Order: sequence, then C-alpha cells, then structure tokens
Amino acid sequence: MIYIVVLLIFILLILLYAIKPYSKRYNHEDYAYFTSYLYAHRGLFDNKKEYPENSLNAFQRAVDAGYGIELDVQMTTDDKLVVFHDGNLLRMCSDDRMLTDCSYEALQKLHLKNSHQTIPLFKDVLNVVDGKVPLIVEIKTEGRNIETTKKVHEMMKGYKGKYVVESFNPQLLQWYYKNEPNILRGQLSEDYFTRDNGMNFSTKFVLTNMLTNFISKPDFISYDYKGYDQKGYALLRKLFSCRHAVWTIRSEEDLKIAKERYDIIIFDSFIPEKKER
Repeated sequence: MIYIVVLLIFILLILLYAIKPYSKRYNHEDYAYFTSYLYAHRGLFDNKKEYPENSLNAFQRAVDAGYGIELDVQMTTDDKLVVFHDGNLLRMCSDDRMLTDCSYEALQKLHLKNSHQTIPLFKDVLNVVDGKVPLIVEIKTEGRNIETTKKVHEMMKGYKGKYVVESFNPQLLQWYYKNEPNILRGQLSEDYFTRDNGMNFSTKFVLTNMLTNFISKPDFISYDYKGYDQKGYALLRKLFSCRHAVWTIRSEEDLKIAKERYDIIIFDSFIPEKKER
C-alpha cells in the first residue's frame, strides 16, 4: 500500500509541475541588476553592540559597503510595518512575546541584543537605503500576513529603488501575482522535514516540494543552501528554466560553490572577499 501512495504522490508531483508553475519572465530586464549583487542577510550585521541584525545601523553598513540587502517585514497590532525576522522577540530582545501581538510603542521599549538600537520601522529602513542598493523584501507569515502584504505594496509604490518580494507563504505571492504582477516575486522554501515545526506530513510535503507554485507562479525560488540535494528541489531544477536564489551562505568556501549554482546569493556571518557577484 505504501508503494502505491508514493507512486500516486510522484505522479501528482509531475502533473503539477507540468502545468508550468513559473512565470515566463526568466530574462526580465531587472535580473541582470539583481544578480550583480551579493545580499547582506538582515543587513551587514554582527549582533554585537553596534550592528545587530535588522537594525538601522546594519542596513546603513550594508549600503556603505555596496551590498544588496535582504530584510524581513511584519506588522504590529497598530498597523505599523517593522523590520524584524523572528516571530518571537526572545532571541533578539529577551522578551517572550510574538511581535505581531505587540504595538509599535511597546516594541520601542525593547533593544536589539546588547545595543541601543530598536526595531525599526520599514519606512525608516527605506529612507536609509534610498535606492542605493537593491532590496529583497521578505513578507513574514506571522500575524495578519495578507494585510501586511497589501500595506507593503502601498508603501513601496513611493519607493524609487529596485526591489523584489519573497515569502514562505504561497498565498502572499499569489496576491502579488493577481494584483501586482510586474513586481518580481520569489518563493522561499526549505526541507521542512529536517525540523520540528508542528506541521503535518502533507503540509511539509507540499511546501518542501513547492507544489503550490502553479498557483502563484513565482519568478524565482529561494531555497535553503543545505537543501540543494533535496529530491523535489533537484527534480524542479531539471524540469524548468527558473531563476534560483540561496540562503544563507556563511563562508567564503560555500560562496564559491554558490556562485556556480545560484543567480542570487544571500550571506551573513562573514564579509566576502569580493563584493561582485
């Protein structure tokens, strides 16, 4: 019986992929610009006193060094867009609450790691970057994520720099596909079977193998570096011409390998020897 189930799943995988799950913008004119940069993950941070991740200082440091930036956007209870990665505040702010359960005023009483930096507003980060380098804007899945997506879109209408959006949540990419198809969008994924995330088997299977891409039709996929040999992702690379991003490269040795495999590279925990892609 188990073999029949596996066979049916495999057939389903092939059928879904056959629907052509990616956009046709493989040679979009902006790709040359985006792929010419290396991207500092959450800014050029060191999580020490001066440059904690996703802080204004870390973003300014990345801009000054000439790196593109990957950052994470969430929304507070009072509808403020802020830049912060984790769902929970504990690791970065020593406060065991979910960010999306807090107001912006409450967040301003917290500090990032051992610094004097606080969780920044998204608009303040945009003012720091000011179009000088490209942005990869990840819309987080926590909280009211559809409302967050809409608010991000409205804010970016007035931004003059180049950017792409990405998310682990296919529904958020589907919203962009339907409402703002000209914005390049990326599907984030990883091997969900490698961690205890509370998901059931079917959800892990669908997300790991990106079986919802035929709905949201991303322009690129962004996969965890450790998952390069994951079977579904490997099959996907063979079946389709698609742009690929990778997260997160943490050494010069891995960077050299990544340059042979990926179009867009996101790094942290070291400073690359060369700034160019």
